[in-house]
Amino acid sequence: MYDLFLFSVVRVPSLKSLGVPDGLLLSEGVFLLNMQLAGLLIGGVFWGIMGDKKGRLSVLFGSIILYSLSNIANGFVQTLPQYAVLRLIAGVGLAGELGAGITLVAEL
Repeated sequence: MYDLFLFSVVRVPSLKSLGVPDGLLLSEGVFLLNMQLAGLLIGGVFWGIMGDKKGRLSVLFGSIILYSLSNIANGFVQTLPQYAVLRLIAGVGLAGELGAGITLVAEL
């Protein structure tokens, strides 16, 4: 969940660096947050099914790789649509990490 908090901290400076006008910072920031939350929803279903079929540990590693790569790519975005797609992908990865990690800890 640290990612959601961290995104709230860097959201405004990152949008300003992309040239988003001050009047649109809130609406575009909410849009990006909604994209990540949609990714969490999609990822929860996807990684849950994959965890049942392939095992929790492999899903955990796969989701961490997806989440990490998308967040690294976030540092190189040039447009708002790129940013939105990468926040969606980060959300998908984050959902797998949370779901598989919590389940593995609970099973132990």
